Amino acid sequence: MTLEEMRSKTRDELLEELVSLRREQFNLRMQRATQQLSQNHQFRQVRRDIARINTILSEQSKVEKDA
Repeated sequence: MTLEEMRSKTRDELLEELVSLRREQFNLRMQRATQQLSQNHQFRQVRRDIARINTILSEQSKVEKDA
């Protein structure tokens, strides 16, 4: 998902995506612990997507406070 797609989503959609990414992160962590994770780059991508969504959510809350 690109940054533009993330910014076009509503707050509720972003929160749903955040929950989904955290579940995926948990699953990847379990796969890594049991040595079943074959694509290590996925863990990094998920972590960064979570950070992007958190950044967008904080930006949106600042805009709402200022308005």
